[in-house]
Amino acid sequence: MILPTGATVAVVDGGKLLMFHNTGHETVTLSPLPAPAITSGGVSTGHRVTAGNPDHDAHDEDGFAAGVAAMLNAQALSGKLGDLVVIAAPRTLGELRKHWHKALQAKLVGEIAKDLTGQTPDHIAAAIAKA
Repeated sequence: MILPTGATVAVVDGGKLLMFHNTGHETVTLSPLPAPAITSGGVSTGHRVTAGNPDHDAHDEDGFAAGVAAMLNAQALSGKLGDLVVIAAPRTLGELRKHWHKALQAKLVGEIAKDLTGQTPDHIAAAIAKA
């Protein structure tokens, strides 16, 4: 994937968000950005916690993903967000998509369905280059 200079990269899993800015011109060079505080957003009705389905972790992860989507939506609507690439664990990426605003979708230049939150910026840049 060719990542535009100045693009934002959001790397997300069920409980962690890393944000980067691409400063490279010919190759992807990621500079860390401070990750904004995330408040748990609304959870889709598809994952209810009941006695028969006691998956509290999935409920919490979905809430975190909804919160990340709300933060990204707000940045896209306010004009603070340019091109965006989202890298997320497959389940988290699916939950994020449920909450994206059309303004955010217009800024997306790529998605990668992998959990890379524990990786170095160089490893993340390599994954973007291979996508």
